[in-house]
Amino acid sequence: MPETKTIFMIHGMWGGAWVWENYCKFFEQKGYRCVSTTLPFHDVPPEERPDPRLGATSLLDYADALEGEIRRLDAQPIVMGHSMGGLLSQMLGSRGLAKALVLLTPAAPSGILSIKPSVLWSFRSVLLRWGFWREPARQTFDEAVYSMLHVLPVEERKSLYDKFVYESGRAAFEIGFWLLDSRRATRIDASTVTCPVLVVGGGQDRITPASVVRNVALKYGAAYKEFPDHAHWVLGEPGWQDVARFVGEWLADNVKG
Repeated sequence: MPETKTIFMIHGMWGGAWVWENYCKFFEQKGYRCVSTTLPFHDVPPEERPDPRLGATSLLDYADALEGEIRRLDAQPIVMGHSMGGLLSQMLGSRGLAKALVLLTPAAPSGILSIKPSVLWSFRSVLLRWGFWREPARQTFDEAVYSMLHVLPVEERKSLYDKFVYESGRAAFEIGFWLLDSRRATRIDASTVTCPVLVVGGGQDRITPASVVRNVALKYGAAYKEFPDHAHWVLGEPGWQDVARFVGEWLADNVKG
């Protein structure tokens, strides 16, 4: 199997491998092998309490686990990440583990100011709890709708939210407050990312605003495409096929066998 035919897919906060269902079907029909992973401690049923170790889990812990999975593959993959998964993809790209990077509405690394009013409002119930940086956290339904699901049909929002699990408060802290992070978990030297990079933004995104995502693309000198009518959930919003189709065309043009 040609090495460019493997896509390693990384979900974002509160998610799991299930978020890639649409994209797996789309790209498998185009001949790709899709490997959608689930981050550590995200395999707990949504209705159950999270693993107590989750709250203090760092992005570096996630990245190390993902690196182990990639090194067990039989080919260097295209690494595709959504939201926090997009930031983890950047970290893996800096380790030389990716044939190409596809960053869908990605979280930003250190050096890029990502705290906007809409971002603070998206995390308000988390940020108002003292010690959030060492505890598992999950948005309320209203926060999820405001920040990520507002472009989805109303009747689909609750069923999607009910799949969300808890997330690491440490990871949220490292993304949003990188200036205070002694481990510098999200620091990435752009010169170490030498593979082709595509960054996709949504004009209606509130949790990773397009203004932030554009700066992610600038950091790497990456190709950038903004979909003005899309928000954060480009994996399943009406018209998600347009995003996937654009990604497929970019891969065909920029990642050779």
